[in-house]
Amino acid sequence: MFITQKHISRRTVLKGMGVTLALPLLDAMVPAGTAWAKTAAAQSASRTRLIAIEMVHGSAGATEIGIRENMWSPAAAGTAFDLAPTSLRSLEPYREYLTIISGTSDHSAEAWSAPEVGGDHFRSSATYLTQSHPKQTEGSDIHAGTSLDQMYAKQYGQDTAIPSMQLCIEPVDQAGGCAYGYACVYTDSISWASPTEPLPMIRDPRAVFDQLFGEGSTPQERSARRRANASILDWVGTQVADLRQRLGSDDRAKLGNYLDDIREIERRIQNIEAHNRSGEPRDLPEAPVGVPDSFEEHVRLMFDLQALALQSDLTRVFSFKMGRDGSGRVYPASGVATGFHNASHHQEKEERLRDFQKINTYHVSMLPYFLAKLKNTPDGDGSLLEHSLIIYGSPMGDSNLHNHKRCPLIVLGHANGRLTGNNHVRVPVDTPMANAMLAMAQKLGLEKESFGDSTAVMDLNPTMQTTTAADHRQGN
Repeated sequence: MFITQKHISRRTVLKGMGVTLALPLLDAMVPAGTAWAKTAAAQSASRTRLIAIEMVHGSAGATEIGIRENMWSPAAAGTAFDLAPTSLRSLEPYREYLTIISGTSDHSAEAWSAPEVGGDHFRSSATYLTQSHPKQTEGSDIHAGTSLDQMYAKQYGQDTAIPSMQLCIEPVDQAGGCAYGYACVYTDSISWASPTEPLPMIRDPRAVFDQLFGEGSTPQERSARRRANASILDWVGTQVADLRQRLGSDDRAKLGNYLDDIREIERRIQNIEAHNRSGEPRDLPEAPVGVPDSFEEHVRLMFDLQALALQSDLTRVFSFKMGRDGSGRVYPASGVATGFHNASHHQEKEERLRDFQKINTYHVSMLPYFLAKLKNTPDGDGSLLEHSLIIYGSPMGDSNLHNHKRCPLIVLGHANGRLTGNNHVRVPVDTPMANAMLAMAQKLGLEKESFGDSTAVMDLNPTMQTTTAADHRQGN
């Protein structure tokens, strides 16, 4: 047992053929008799984890009926808000970590010239984390902005094995032009390393798993490992056994739970691949073999992989695109049989609008699964949820009108004590979403005075709200 100044490095990995297995934070990584704040482990835990999630097509709550019925944002600002009427109701158990931001507009996603009119679906995603207006082009001369996640990765992600990861649920492999004069890359990615460099997003959970646990391995090694029908844990079994003997009981339990999670995720991926190769008809016949037909299973797998990566400090930055503009996907579990895009064009008819709200509610209901994992994962002197900043929102507001006003936007986590949570921040309609993104950048420790078309730094921990619900019913 580790009772002296000897300890395991936070960067310890176990290696086998085609396998590189990083470890979670263990007590044995903290030298005995050393103040926690002075350890390398504490420094890694002090870096806020950033997870930026986009769900397209806005919300039912951006309409006149939606505002009146509180379909997205609750009626009360401040801390005494009621989530029951809203699409956020599933987040009630996590309201202490929840910051709702109401009233912002994504000005960069609007049409700035006559030729751009109608192209909202094909430029919106590129604006979400950049708050920069994309150049209308179908060629290689694309131009948007550097995204928030990549700004953070460049400053604080370089001391992890993977500076950042970009994941998605819908297909994003289109090339060339999409529609209205826009290159498909604007729709395909929310992460931009520079104004001219959108980053590819990974849809296949198997590819994510291999990137996390097969660093340095060759395709041949990965193929041989799979043909052997063995778990990656089998290739590091001797090292795991040796490590267990040197750990205390608490660390052995932590390590055991971590390895169990890896094996369970691996088993689920193997089962999905076996089913998709079986010849049974698929709901998503064009999808890679590792992609589940079930939206919920796909999202949960991606959340599980993110949680493992954050726990082992392989990366601290994720972007996650949960939908694609124009998607006609049907979500049976939402109780709505209409495709997503068609449902978003509800024509302001109340019955159709309520169906669209059901889809919004279903999408948000995916989040508690992830939040529970982060809350239940110790991370130094807190939990991963306390040490994370999770953005969830859309660069579109009322999808029926293709406008970008009253965009849905929430933040979860305490960002290492920089966010108080349990707050509904209501700002005047047409406040730039960039003001909120600038505030988040500063909460992440980025020294920025502006972001996109920001006009001020938004206060995400207000003690008093002066606007009312009536303010949101004014303006266009």
